[in-house]
Amino acid sequence: MKRYIIFITLLLLPSVSIYAQRPTEAVARVPALDSFHEVIYKIWHEAWPNKNTALLQKLLPDVEKGIAEVSSADLPGILRHKKSAWEEGIKKLQGAGADYRAAALAMDDDRLMAAAEALHGGFEGLMRTIRPALKELDEFHAVLYMLYHHYLPKNDMENIRKSTAELQQKTEDLNKVELPERLQDLDYDFKAKRGLLSQSVAALQSHIRSKDVKAIKEAIETVHSDYQALEKVF
Repeated sequence: MKRYIIFITLLLLPSVSIYAQRPTEAVARVPALDSFHEVIYKIWHEAWPNKNTALLQKLLPDVEKGIAEVSSADLPGILRHKKSAWEEGIKKLQGAGADYRAAALAMDDDRLMAAAEALHGGFEGLMRTIRPALKELDEFHAVLYMLYHHYLPKNDMENIRKSTAELQQKTEDLNKVELPERLQDLDYDFKAKRGLLSQSVAALQSHIRSKDVKAIKEAIETVHSDYQALEKVF
């Protein structure tokens, strides 16, 4: 139990300092999914490897509660482009939950073990859907989201200038990133698209200094398009 608590703490705490400073809709997290992780952890790291079907049956109410909460959770604004994939993932999670319930009530151990594995897979699928590929890319997107969806439509030039300066810093952080070995197949495209994004952010900075509002808006559109192209690499 002590190791479990430490694990959960280490999993969640690194995000807190980063996310605490952001508006809620600019945080790429779904709290209900984070909470459901506690149930999934017990299933996958305690019950399933030990074939403890009694524990799997005992966890049925928690499983159903978790699935209901995740299914009814709203995606934050920053994840609006993930809605289709999220809804598809929810269907898979609900299907796995239905199999889990049927197997638990029938006391069919083999089917329950298979359903628990599918449930874990459904949870991981949802996590992959909303989890950013890179921390630095996520931090860049959080700034860009507020700039593009809030400050730009309102012509809020003060916050546009502040966000542009912050984007420059986030770009510098992103340019230092080396992809891990598991993502090396993406390295060429990643660096090419990152280079284009870096150029468009620099161009935006120059337009900010010129105070040409039309050029600034066009430059922000370019930054947004180049970000989307980089994100699609993953």
